[in-house]
Amino acid sequence: MRYPDDANPVVTLTTGPVNAYAEVLRGLSRTVLYDNDPAFQHFYERVVGKAQKAMRLSNRPVILQGEPVMGLEAAAASLISRDDVVLNLASGVYGKGFGGWARRHSPNLLEIETAYNDAIDPQAVADMLKEHPEITVVSVCHHDTPSGTINPIDEIGAIVSAHGAYLIVDAVSSFGGMKTHPEDCKADIYVTGANKCLGAPPGLTLLGVSDRGWAKMKANPTAPRASVLSILDWENAWSREKPFPFTPSVAEINGLDVALDLYLNEGPEAVWARHALTAKATRAGARAMGLSLWAASEEIASPTTTAISTPEGVDEKVLRQVVRERYGVVLSSGRGATLGKLTRIGHMGPTAQPIYAVVALTALGGALNALGQRLPVGKGIEAALAVIDAEA
Repeated sequence: MRYPDDANPVVTLTTGPVNAYAEVLRGLSRTVLYDNDPAFQHFYERVVGKAQKAMRLSNRPVILQGEPVMGLEAAAASLISRDDVVLNLASGVYGKGFGGWARRHSPNLLEIETAYNDAIDPQAVADMLKEHPEITVVSVCHHDTPSGTINPIDEIGAIVSAHGAYLIVDAVSSFGGMKTHPEDCKADIYVTGANKCLGAPPGLTLLGVSDRGWAKMKANPTAPRASVLSILDWENAWSREKPFPFTPSVAEINGLDVALDLYLNEGPEAVWARHALTAKATRAGARAMGLSLWAASEEIASPTTTAISTPEGVDEKVLRQVVRERYGVVLSSGRGATLGKLTRIGHMGPTAQPIYAVVALTALGGALNALGQRLPVGKGIEAALAVIDAEA
């Protein structure tokens, strides 16, 4: 054992939290200003403006002071009322899980569920809306991280918008790593965060809210107010002329400021391209070693997570332990229904660099061979390098 449990890993290639950019970590060490100090209030307004630019929003986004699971729960509580009929789209663990939050606020829940290695068919959504014109809210997870699969949210959003329903989108592990924005998919509440593709620590939620989304929340008598789950309380907190509902996470805002600068200065298209190339190289190497991808097709495989099916006879938990102990590399397990069935390699933020495809494949292939498999690891590395070099 080269790397015991109590030793820090050499490389963390998980699906989040990610190892934050060095510049972001330095940003976290900035002076923690008093939230009522004019200097911080001006700074906060500038950070929200950068987030608005990054998210390509017509109006100001909201920053909630908690990691994005809080934002997803807040979205359900704020937008969904007792009279709503909710259609939840479940293509994985997180998509399915949102249905539990939705059911707390409305007993009227319908679902379209597909296999957890597949994606939601937009036509199925159109058919369900036609069959149930009473549907008023639709919820969908863009990148269901425990499966490494992507749903076509722009197509789904256009269908939902034409129906007149409201759309909640979980883009926690997709925004910043691929082309996706709230207004592209006509989302009424679009939930993401800083701790995945933006390469910052967990602790903040970013929300894009449409004008009609704001109106519906304000008309909802059960929407949280004076609560840590309240979105409404933060509507105008972006303005230096308005007070904060409670103390914001000042150090996290410092880090977010740097993360947004890195994203905007590199250029979103360039950031998406290196995420996509890292994932493409990883998939090519995995296939060349004889491993199977979890996603049913390349078209729905995420550029921010590669999920690899666990070979028959291998204990997936033991596999990840060997990867860490031998090579100092940390990978992610599945969750819920995918736990034990796959291993996930994250390509997010600072680890969305093609060379990390080589690191992940070497560690994973070496560990599998140590457990009795006979994988041609060299062929996998050659295949990954061929993809990378083709883009040079």
